[in-house]
Amino acid sequence: MSTFTILLGGDLIGTPRLDRQVEGSRTIAADAGIGHARLLGLVPELWVGDFDSVPADLPDELASVPRRTFPAEKDKTDGELAIAAALERGATHLVLAGAFGGKRADHAFLHLALALRLAEAGTQVLLTSGAQEGVPLLPGKAGFDHADGTLFSILGFSELAGLTVTGAKWPLDHVKVAFGSSLTISNEVSGRLAIELGHGRALLLTHPYPLAES
Repeated sequence: MSTFTILLGGDLIGTPRLDRQVEGSRTIAADAGIGHARLLGLVPELWVGDFDSVPADLPDELASVPRRTFPAEKDKTDGELAIAAALERGATHLVLAGAFGGKRADHAFLHLALALRLAEAGTQVLLTSGAQEGVPLLPGKAGFDHADGTLFSILGFSELAGLTVTGAKWPLDHVKVAFGSSLTISNEVSGRLAIELGHGRALLLTHPYPLAES
């Protein structure tokens, strides 16, 4: 597995859990995302974007990172370009650090939708702000390592069918969930969380902080 951390421009806090998730990964920064490099102790091998949001007072080792410059009027976001560069380099697992929050809600939405598309193509994706994590859910069954009491929601990007949730305060057994329903919002881990999806697209959103050290 070849893991790349993509530094995006959204919110990010440092936690021991996040440190473990990015440890040993290769790194690519998307424009203002390079500002997170110091927090995570990473030096990107590439910095991509139109560079309209470059943080001030970068240390020399970050200011000198090789750049791939794109025009401001382009048909992809800086984050999507950074992800494409990682895939060119053989990435099979992506950690999208700074995927939530920030000044642009449209960019944050793109990161969620793009994560699903990447997962369907066979790439493992974790979206994170340190305080929140997102993992695409596709048809099949998956288990997760979150501590008891961790708040989680399942965000449907389509109608969901055959959804089973175990290891939760409010389990579900082979239910159908309409697109836009709040049925799967604000649950809690209770045991070993496992989710099985028969049909549809969704994203598991968890809040491991302050349980991130567990």
